[in-house]
Amino acid sequence: MTTAIRGPIDPAAHLARLRERAPLIHNITNLVAMNPMANVLLALGASPAMVHAREEAAEFAALADALTINIGTLSPHWLAAMEEAAEAAQLAGKPWVFDPVAVGATAYRREAGQRLLEHRPTVIRGNASEILALERQGSGGRGVDSSDPIEAAEQAAITLARRTAAVVAVTGEVDLVTDGRHLARVPGGHPLMPRVTTLGCALTGVVAAFLAGAEDPFAASVAALACYGEAGRRAGEVASGPGSFAVAFLDALYALDHDQLVTLPTLEVSDAP
Repeated sequence: MTTAIRGPIDPAAHLARLRERAPLIHNITNLVAMNPMANVLLALGASPAMVHAREEAAEFAALADALTINIGTLSPHWLAAMEEAAEAAQLAGKPWVFDPVAVGATAYRREAGQRLLEHRPTVIRGNASEILALERQGSGGRGVDSSDPIEAAEQAAITLARRTAAVVAVTGEVDLVTDGRHLARVPGGHPLMPRVTTLGCALTGVVAAFLAGAEDPFAASVAALACYGEAGRRAGEVASGPGSFAVAFLDALYALDHDQLVTLPTLEVSDAP
């Protein structure tokens, strides 16, 4: 069964709500991603905070509107802060997004990934290899890069969503989003996006910003990916390479509006097999 979701999931409406709310997003992210992620969130209309010290992470997570956790530059002290922040967010009823960067690369990362899953993330966002590794069906890719196509991770994403009660977003050339019951494919973006470091990490913050105050994490995740992809497409129209793309992408996010988003192709959602 397949149904159109142009009406029920309106990226323009989700973006307008985000900008009106200007949510505070607490990010425990990797060292490489902090500055680009903060700039992306500011351009979109959210308020970023990079708070990773164990002594304050849990307290801040309870104050923020949403939390992101990214294991890109993992360490024991940071992992402890991540677990405590995730627990605090959960207790406070705040959504949190897990970005399992290179989760299959080492035993330490695999252990960290499973420990963080126990804190019930609202959304898990990763590439195909990372999702396969989380579901123990793959080696996790080549470093932080995916070595698997989106299609290879579809069933693993559905199984992971059902096992964790999280929305799972598998990002690539055409993004895939599932809550274990429904499945959506979100086109968009541009081939230059993987040539600019941490745009995937920054997307995790964007998903969290769309989740803040949202009633439906699945719809909010689809809307976030649709907006991000459209900004990437528009940036690619004017960029001549990775450097100019990075600047154009921030400008495109900032300029996104209702008129641009209502022209997006109708998205389709189907029942998950």
